[in-house]
Amino acid sequence: MTNAPLQKITIVGGGTAGWMAGASLAKLLRSETCQVTLIESEDIGTVGVGEATIPQILLFNKLLEIDEDDFIKKTQGSFKLGIEFVNWGSLDSSYFHAFGSVGKDMRGVQFYHYWLKMRAQGKAADIDDYTLSSQACLQKKFMRPIDAGNSPLSKVAYAYHFDAGLYAAYLREYAEQRGLIRVEGKVVKTHLRDDGFIRSVELENGDLHEADFFIDCSGFRGLLIEEALKTGYVDWTHWLPCDRAVAVACERTADPIPYTRSTARSAGWQWRIPLQHRTGNGHVYSSKFMSDDEARKILLDNLDGAPISEPKQLRFVTGMRKKFWNKNCLALGLASGFMEPLESTSIHLMQAGLAKFMSFFPNKNCDAADVDEYNRQMTFDFERIRDFLIAHYHVTDRDDTEFWRYCKTMDIPDSLAQKIEQFKANGRVYRQNNEMFSDLSWFELMYGQGIVPRGYHSLVDNIPEDELQERLEGIRSVISQSVDYMPTHQEFIDKNCRAKTM
Repeated sequence: MTNAPLQKITIVGGGTAGWMAGASLAKLLRSETCQVTLIESEDIGTVGVGEATIPQILLFNKLLEIDEDDFIKKTQGSFKLGIEFVNWGSLDSSYFHAFGSVGKDMRGVQFYHYWLKMRAQGKAADIDDYTLSSQACLQKKFMRPIDAGNSPLSKVAYAYHFDAGLYAAYLREYAEQRGLIRVEGKVVKTHLRDDGFIRSVELENGDLHEADFFIDCSGFRGLLIEEALKTGYVDWTHWLPCDRAVAVACERTADPIPYTRSTARSAGWQWRIPLQHRTGNGHVYSSKFMSDDEARKILLDNLDGAPISEPKQLRFVTGMRKKFWNKNCLALGLASGFMEPLESTSIHLMQAGLAKFMSFFPNKNCDAADVDEYNRQMTFDFERIRDFLIAHYHVTDRDDTEFWRYCKTMDIPDSLAQKIEQFKANGRVYRQNNEMFSDLSWFELMYGQGIVPRGYHSLVDNIPEDELQERLEGIRSVISQSVDYMPTHQEFIDKNCRAKTM
């Protein structure tokens, strides 16, 4: 049995993707056996107006053994308990896609099925009243989980908001302390071997950097995965028509709220990400239905504070590479594809890509069977997240603009159509192969945007209605008492992880 272990890995591009890759490889590999190098240019900017995440990022931080308070301080971060969606299902509507549990499951059946039955009879309050994260968002409360037995406070699910530029800098320091070598420079040419694998990259100054394996974090261009290897791209614009964004940070005018806000506009949507020192904002829109000037005006007219800098204009094509791993090159971040940040999945896809790569960690041969399986798994992840994003646009009563009429009536993937029809029938959603979003997330989305199922899980009827109503009231009371116990989000930050400058 022979093996040819990787001895040199080169990452092309920095930013969040590059430095997440660099930090994880620096943590898991020994520099004396496999040298990791990252090439980036300070002349190439990043979007970096504020990044929102989902709870899986806690697993990444745990892998790196990062001190959370230190991390929050140095990235001007805040905490996130979910996303508020405003004006999506209809004008003047809102709902939370909240992290963690909703209510308390009973007899093996999700709580929301019991709630659907009682709500239809007018015997249940709003779903937010039974959801710890939603109530904490509404009251601007936050705390980490504590050892409180059966209390909801034992299972507080959360994520982060942070400054993407500061996050990259934080991970850079972490990686360099563990042996990663950073090289300043622009890649201008890629040299291939006779078998089509990448041999080296050439910098603007003429330096050549050879490696056994390359990770492309070069952004939309895909310098290695696309320009050199001609991998190809799957375009999803017909399902996700937004193709541009304008982003700007503004001054902080109030204490940061513990959630991201996504507000639907006439031809897209606007994000709001609260940090300790400022607020990140952006307007994602379709150039087919709105001009750049109009999009910019809508963004600037809907800021909480004065803009800190000139808005950045971005263009993109929603979709994914036909292969995420091609020969001896792995694409991460924008080089692998683009999913608009509607559900804060960008960093998760980087994290998932890295985790799967480590599970298939190659030798110099990059065996085809492993590469094919990696690509199959990443394609599945991208396509299922794609369906969840499409549902935000398609499951709506809005028909007030040409954009929303298009989204409401457009053809959708069969995989999404099946989920919608199943939910309409009895509130069920089948979660295939542990896909990213659970049936609970699908419930929050589809009910929040206006679909009321015709029925509910049949086993719900095994609990008498008077007993069921008593249980719901008990759950609601426990949630209320738990949120009362929590400090405000700002109080928690001030006590544990306030940044030195605000």
